[in-house]
Amino acid sequence: MSENAIFRAEGLSKTYPGVKANDNITFSVTEGCIHALLGENGAGKSTLVKTIYGLVRPDEGRMWLGGQAFAPADPHAARAAGVGLVFQHFSLFDAMSVAENIALGLDNPPPRRELAERIATISRDYGLPLNPNRLIADLSAGERQRVEIIRALLGHPRLLIMDEPTSVLTPQEAEILFATLRQLAGAGTSILYISHKLDEIRTHCDRATILRGGRVVDSCNPRDHTARELAAMMVGGEMRDIDRSGRRPGEVLLQVRDLSLAPLSIDGTSLKSLSLDLRAGEVLAIGGVAGNGQEELLSALSGEITSAPGTIALEGQDMSRLGPVARRRAGLLAAPEDRLGHAAVPGFSLVENALLTAAPRQDLAPGGMIRRAAARSFTERVIAEFDVRTPGPDTAASALSGGNLQKFVIGREVLQDPHVLVVNQPTWGVDAGAAAAIRQALLNLAAGGAGVIVISQDLEELLELGDRFCALNEGRLSDPRPTDGLSLDEIGLMLGGAHGMEAAHVAA
Repeated sequence: MSENAIFRAEGLSKTYPGVKANDNITFSVTEGCIHALLGENGAGKSTLVKTIYGLVRPDEGRMWLGGQAFAPADPHAARAAGVGLVFQHFSLFDAMSVAENIALGLDNPPPRRELAERIATISRDYGLPLNPNRLIADLSAGERQRVEIIRALLGHPRLLIMDEPTSVLTPQEAEILFATLRQLAGAGTSILYISHKLDEIRTHCDRATILRGGRVVDSCNPRDHTARELAAMMVGGEMRDIDRSGRRPGEVLLQVRDLSLAPLSIDGTSLKSLSLDLRAGEVLAIGGVAGNGQEELLSALSGEITSAPGTIALEGQDMSRLGPVARRRAGLLAAPEDRLGHAAVPGFSLVENALLTAAPRQDLAPGGMIRRAAARSFTERVIAEFDVRTPGPDTAASALSGGNLQKFVIGREVLQDPHVLVVNQPTWGVDAGAAAAIRQALLNLAAGGAGVIVISQDLEELLELGDRFCALNEGRLSDPRPTDGLSLDEIGLMLGGAHGMEAAHVAA
């Protein structure tokens, strides 16, 4: 083992029924290094991380941590040895405070006052401002992630594993996170960093190990490669370009007028007299920094909230007071940002999760009687057409990797042939190949005559998909502008509230 390697794995293998998740994995992480772990959804990253953290026992292979043999029987043993993990999906209780949640995650929590002081100290030292007395329910996604990070840092880890840490962060919050990680690395902590954002990997990571099909297929300095080259290493071939042809905007499908809505949470944002038109064959791109009304907009359009003032009409039919089932039956479908808990029930199988949204349009439960064979057949079609890596349709949603669950959620909606589909963060947490497939599916849907609204924080995604672009800022929607010729600088001004001609004038 290299003298400065804080962690090393040799020959790790793990087999589940029907799949070899890890196959003879060997790699090492040096001290004070930010080391990326790259791979497609289903490449074996999650199983490897769970093995390091003591959640999974390998069938074969060995590990070392700090030069000592390392074989944690459970997460408690892993933490005691110096391994911390910040999961992609937060494990926090909304009704409890920051300090209470952190105490639950510690093996031997100190008295409450001492814990609050330690939280405040770490918050200050690492630039992660957080009030230990605030309720989790009142925190933004970025603040919730800080809770998870601080909880991990209280264990003084030698190896800190970060799973998709920037997937729910604003650009500003992401920069704070990277500054924190650099500070930790400078003090000798090693970071095992998992992300599908390849430009982020190239900018901030010192080393990368690439997995494909459960095996290590390459290792490199990511700064020496383009994002496209890294993606090719992950998928084992060249990435296909997106096909934007075949779309001709037609008649207005969805018309929204003067839509207003109170915030959905204490830290939410009210919608303020929002209006938009969506045409057949069109992709309308809506961008905005997190917390500017995205959740409120999707909830109002999907029918989860029916008390919002204003009108929502689908093909001339007033939908304003109809709930989600009626809107789905009419052809207005939606896929929310939170895939595990909102878009899918964690403990339900994929078949059961398909039933939850597809029953009205696929006639899966006529008269309240479930057609299980039809539900299973529809689920199998989603799995096959969207390359969802899973042992089968009876697998629980919580057992899928984040990217594979995202492919399932989007595929479940696309294959229902919606007239209008509203999606929030459609490629959150998926690899480059899967992101391209999802984007192509949305473009194909529009090419078939549907209208698509894409809400995203990924500006390049919005420019790639959208025919027109609107900015959502403090619950207000800017006038739409054609994406052709629209620069990132102009979009940035629009996201900050400089809309329409004002943005164009400032940009000029």
